[in-house]
This record gives sequence, C-alpha cells and structure tokens, in this order.
Amino acid sequence: MRSHGWSGNAPTSDEEAIERILDAVDAIIAADGASMRIADVARALGVTRQTVYRYFPGTDALLIASAMRSADGFISRLEKHVSGLTDPVAAVVESVSYAAEELVGNRQFENLITRRQEGGSMVSLTGDTAMAFQRSILHRFDVDWEAHGYDDDAIDELGELALRTLHSLLIDPGDPPRDGAALRRFVARWLGPAILYPSLARGVGAIASTSAG
Repeated sequence: MRSHGWSGNAPTSDEEAIERILDAVDAIIAADGASMRIADVARALGVTRQTVYRYFPGTDALLIASAMRSADGFISRLEKHVSGLTDPVAAVVESVSYAAEELVGNRQFENLITRRQEGGSMVSLTGDTAMAFQRSILHRFDVDWEAHGYDDDAIDELGELALRTLHSLLIDPGDPPRDGAALRRFVARWLGPAILYPSLARGVGAIASTSAG
C-alpha cells in the first residue's frame, strides 16, 4: 500500500484505504449526487487520482461498491424477511418486491441506477461485481436450487433477470406505484414462469428421453 498523500494521515492497510475511499464517496454522493468524479474523491482524501485507481478501476466501480456497502444492512433484513421460503418463485418474487419497496429513496441506489457513463449508456448492474453480489444473495435463500433444476449458469441468469426487474421497478414504479399484494401479483405473473423454466425444461427433457427410448 502506498503511504504518500492522504492529507498526512496514511491508512495502515488496504482495507482501511478502501473504507476511507468509500467514506469519501458516500459524503460526495450525499452532497452532490451522481455527479461524483474520481478527481473529487482524490481531492477529498488528499491523494492523487492514481491512488484511487489503484483500488477501483473507475467511477462506476466506486458507485457500485458504495451502494453495495450501504446495502449490507438491507441484505441482512432481506435474508431474514424471506427466511423459510423454500419455493423458488415465492422466494424470488418476494425478494424483488421487498427490495423495490425498501430501496425507494435510497440515495446510493438511485444515483447508481440513474447515472450515465461518459458514452451515454446507463451504468450496468450486471457487471462482474454486481453479478457476484446477486449470486451471493440467491445462495442465502432457503431454496434447494439444484433440486429445482438450477446449475451455476442458471442461477446467474436468474439473478440477472431479478436485477433487471428490480432496476425497472425502481426507475419507473408506475403511476400509481404498485405495492403490497398488487406488486407481488404483478412480479409473480411475469417473473414466475421464468423462474419455473429450469424445472419445466428438465421435465420436458425427461419425457423426450422416455419417448425416444
């Protein structure tokens, strides 16, 4: 870890450096929202931009890390909220609906999902960091994914679909916004069949094999 800069108070470890960088990001987001730049973070910490780049490859990575750190408490609440749901449809529909209700007004997530990159495209919630995050969430559920036909690739695709659904609900919750039972019926109607697909495909495959024999 490089020790120069940091306004004369260098961190003692990479972990501390990362925490201080993210603390600075949180403060800038609270004051200025999604207009944050790497240069702003470096200036707040008294370091060069290269020092920040040593830990994070760009602004999008900083925003994702900040949002995910702020979500630690939310993820614990979510895990407790869906505890005991062993059916994949029930677990995923409830988790997406609960997140859509709970994350409304969350500054970090609002900045993350509405910010545009320099090229004009939206910040991706399906990059490596975000996908690893959602994968860890699905594995916390009380669902036997393998028994329902899910391998690692299928879990990743389900996580991506859930993230895209949540992203859409947060960007445009509807007029009037759906909540409660109405929100869950809506999510279940359209997301439910996709969640069941691996089991259906496996069943169709077994029937086809039996017929061929």
